[in-house]
Amino acid sequence: MKENMYIKGFKAFLQLERALSENTVTAYLHDANLLFAFLLDEKENLSIKDVSSNDLRDFLRHITEMGLGAYSQSRVVSGIKSFFSYLVLENIVAVDPSALLESPKLGMKLPDVLSEMEMKTLIQSVDLSEPMGERNKAILETLYACGLRVSELTNLQLSDLHFNQEIILVTGKGNKQRIIPIGESARKQLLTYIHKVRVCISPRKEAENIVFLNQRGGKMSRQMVFLIVKKQTKKAGINKNVSPHTFRHSFATHLIRNGADLRAVQELLGHVSINTTEIYTHLNDADLRDTILKFHPLNG
Repeated sequence: MKENMYIKGFKAFLQLERALSENTVTAYLHDANLLFAFLLDEKENLSIKDVSSNDLRDFLRHITEMGLGAYSQSRVVSGIKSFFSYLVLENIVAVDPSALLESPKLGMKLPDVLSEMEMKTLIQSVDLSEPMGERNKAILETLYACGLRVSELTNLQLSDLHFNQEIILVTGKGNKQRIIPIGESARKQLLTYIHKVRVCISPRKEAENIVFLNQRGGKMSRQMVFLIVKKQTKKAGINKNVSPHTFRHSFATHLIRNGADLRAVQELLGHVSINTTEIYTHLNDADLRDTILKFHPLNG
């Protein structure tokens, strides 16, 4: 693979020409691998030679949504800038797309992961007496139980639900399908919504097989799901920056925190590269570090 060749060359450049410390070299190589994982998973394996400044901004947005903190993002930007400096020096790319890439302002508020108790509180905050309460609770349960991207949720079809086998079939990026087990709580809530609410809605022709419908019978928009999440977060009294992606982020973090195998989580999330999934292990390490800093008696 060409990326391996680029990484090997970059490593030699950092060690021999820039004489950086081993820790810095390791960090920069991790940043470059993280970029390649993003290009593979989110940009349909876009060649490094074709990466634009817009692609790099999407990359920064991606690691922000994954929960990487501002300090870590700044370091990643430094690593990516060094990588493209090397690519320009070696005439692999003609123009440096990272030239105008800016580090995030330190201290900026980034999306948070919810604790297991916060997630339970948020889901239970839905008022089931409201016209679309059962649907909204089913949305939140499915996002958390299956770790779906918001686009995967809005495109979910009735024919994708295999409740007898306790699985759902999800179509992700690049039309790649994966099988995800669905727990009892989410399964029951989905069945309640389908049999009590959805059955009363006349779906539009193009949305006849879509699971989650708006009140007019059309497919729900991404923006509508965002609004539902924001509304319920406020109602639950949770003072965090929560989006639909927070449910996917919390799904993966809670699995790994409770001992799930990294490769299994990679399959469940639909990541082509395990480098993308590894972000969650780094976040878990950060949780442990913060716990020590907060609760160890010598840090009081």
